[in-house]
Amino acid sequence: MAETTATALRPAPAATGEDRAAPERPAAPSAPRRAPRLALLDGLRLLAAVGVILYHYTAWHHGNWGIEPAKAAWPSLSRFTLFGNMGVQLFFVISGFVILLSAYGKRPAQFIGSRIGRLFPAYWVAVLATGVLIFFIWPSMGQRLSFSDWAVNLTMMQGGFGIPHVDGVYWTLWAEMRFYGLVLVLMMLGWVTRRRILAFAALWPLVGFLAPMIPSNFIRQALIPDHAALFAGGMCLFLIYRFGHSPMRWAVLGLNVVQAAWLTGRTGSEEAMHLVGYSVPEQAYWLIVAAIFAVIAVLVLTPLRRVNLPGLALAGALTYPIYLLHEIWGWWIIRQLSGHLPRPVILAITLVVVGVAAYLVYRWVEQTVGRRLGKRVTALVDSVVALREPARGFAERVQRSDSRYRPAPRVVPHNTGGITRGL
Repeated sequence: MAETTATALRPAPAATGEDRAAPERPAAPSAPRRAPRLALLDGLRLLAAVGVILYHYTAWHHGNWGIEPAKAAWPSLSRFTLFGNMGVQLFFVISGFVILLSAYGKRPAQFIGSRIGRLFPAYWVAVLATGVLIFFIWPSMGQRLSFSDWAVNLTMMQGGFGIPHVDGVYWTLWAEMRFYGLVLVLMMLGWVTRRRILAFAALWPLVGFLAPMIPSNFIRQALIPDHAALFAGGMCLFLIYRFGHSPMRWAVLGLNVVQAAWLTGRTGSEEAMHLVGYSVPEQAYWLIVAAIFAVIAVLVLTPLRRVNLPGLALAGALTYPIYLLHEIWGWWIIRQLSGHLPRPVILAITLVVVGVAAYLVYRWVEQTVGRRLGKRVTALVDSVVALREPARGFAERVQRSDSRYRPAPRVVPHNTGGITRGL
């Protein structure tokens, strides 16, 4: 079986005034060298997933601990895990970075195949497993759903049709899918170049502010207005990582940080009160969002990008199945054990069970079915003339456009997952 690969691009040195002023033209290629893995991002993603899990288990308003709400069962811990839902914001920023990293210089067919192969097999397992739980084992949890809703959830597009999610955490996947769609459109148009991506990252979130005034629901959905600045900020970090520092790139990044912080503060403060029961000022979420961008910038723009510790690649690979499986199955385990064991023991058991289940999905679904599906989808899309012809020469055009700033990308095998496999 062929190895799963991902394109890793070596960061360029900071752009000088001459570089910025000079026209883009091909440069003589230099000898390629192995790009850093950015392995610490894998560990950061797993920490974000753990934060989300603890938020859902110990802070979010459910009564599965035998007392309602959950914060009553964890009065001290919940004051910290209350902020675990900010792991989603971190996911979106990282996605803006790594999805552009994995798409840069690729054909649209490769991008489509890699995304479908990565996302859907584990997702299908999670939807089927959760559906079995809420329809046949714990039917009170599935009262608002029908079997047709369950079937539509297999498409991952239920959010676009107003159909309830089988598991509430799937709402983030609909946001991710829309972002992937926007990146695909940019690829099809040949606009995945440093200047056009920077312009897109500056204008997209600003246009998102106009979403309430747009009559078309399709366009409003496509703009992802509540989270556009997070994705766009991640794209700016990629441009800085890939092409070096410039005042304009940092200015656009700063603009997105401000927008993301303001939107997150508004919604985060409301959710803290309605979903947990704590009053949190908006300014706290401003600081969290700024810290998220700062941490990612440190990990990808400093020598820390070269740090690689054992287990980090596996940690990154497990993040997605852990996220998919943790919520409703975790609540069910907590509900079954509550009253029989101490709460810390129940929490530990639940985390271990979810982690083991996630590893099994990663090992026997993603590493087998996912890889095969990705290759077959890529071949299928390549065979469709309408998609193949506009993509002809795309990678070469991007390489010529940006060859002044760095040599051609080198393909680095990723045997055990990694950031470009993630959400």
